[in-house]
Amino acid sequence: MSFSRRYDEPEPQRVNRWLAQSGVCSRREAEALILDGLVLIDGEVVTDAGRKILPGQTLTLAERGAQKLSGALTAVLHKPVGYVSGQPEPGYTPAVRLLTAQNLTGPGDDIPGPDRSLPPLGRLDMDSRGLLILSEDGVLARAVIGPESDLEKEYIVRVRGHITPDKVRRLRHGLSLDGKPLKPARVTHTGMATLRFILKEGRNRQIRRMCELVDLRVTDLFRVRIGPLKLGDLPESKWRVLTADERQALIERAKPRGAQPNAAS
Repeated sequence: MSFSRRYDEPEPQRVNRWLAQSGVCSRREAEALILDGLVLIDGEVVTDAGRKILPGQTLTLAERGAQKLSGALTAVLHKPVGYVSGQPEPGYTPAVRLLTAQNLTGPGDDIPGPDRSLPPLGRLDMDSRGLLILSEDGVLARAVIGPESDLEKEYIVRVRGHITPDKVRRLRHGLSLDGKPLKPARVTHTGMATLRFILKEGRNRQIRRMCELVDLRVTDLFRVRIGPLKLGDLPESKWRVLTADERQALIERAKPRGAQPNAAS
């Protein structure tokens, strides 16, 4: 299926830059698509990599171009406890080993082999479980874990210790790790021993260390959402392929509020 999008910015912009800022592909990928004659503006094939798109014009990516971009595999995995997200130390098992044909739910015929690089987009430590994205998509990686990403990550956390309003207040704002203050977090006391965390940063073992600072010990950490992407009812140890609509939603949501595309050059 071909891809079309209307350009509604007030100023003209280079096609390769707009495609990259829109999260469709990288600039280099856009230039390659243009050279292959797979990009059209108002039905006319774009032949110049420096071509600008004007307000009100419609860009179309031919079906073969869309197929090229969809070749990067992104897996949505329900990681269980006991698996590490990234490259493990000897004796540990990486979560990518769960991406087998037997564990796949839904459509998909691209089963990664044992030597395929599929990095995690936001780690979960070995003692944590829940939603994990594994992907070879560079554009998506920048959207989810890049320095400018504005995506929320949501966790359900069970703790041992006495939860008080003052501890919840401190978890929300005022704590520091490694000598650096943490960004404000949304923390809600949802049950006798349960807290809901919504963060926009992901320092090493952040939630566990935050809880330790207020005399709480994490006994279960379960990630249920990354931006608009929810774990839902995906069974533990199972995985599925991220859809094109989900990819675009993650990229769009990752942009900081109020962010505007750079002016054309």
